Amino acid sequence: QVQLVESGGGLVQAGGSLRLSCVASGRSIRNYAMGWFRQAPGKEPEVVAVINQSNGATLYTNSVKGRFTISRDNMQNTVYLQMNSLKPEDTAVYSCAAGASFLRLHSGQGDYWGQGTQVIVSS
Repeated sequence: QVQLVESGGGLVQAGGSLRLSCVASGRSIRNYAMGWFRQAPGKEPEVVAVINQSNGATLYTNSVKGRFTISRDNMQNTVYLQMNSLKPEDTAVYSCAAGASFLRLHSGQGDYWGQGTQVIVSS
């Protein structure tokens, strides 16, 4: 079992930055692809970014490319999401997830999920 706890959300003005953290416990994340997902009110969940467990390859949804960066620190058992140039449409609950398969995780099929952290971007 892997337990995931997110932090770093909050209220920020448009154009600002936030860094989300996801700390894992129970097992090392080195064997898992890790990802960030978000769900805005009234909308379906969507993948934001995923990072591979073997070579650090990443995939981003188009709307965040060039603004968000996913990274991982296997020694600290932590995954990060650096969010810059935030827009009101980035407002959502952000959750991290772990999965044995990079591509399955990218399609939303994670093995473990955190509870999420709220991000609100004011205009």
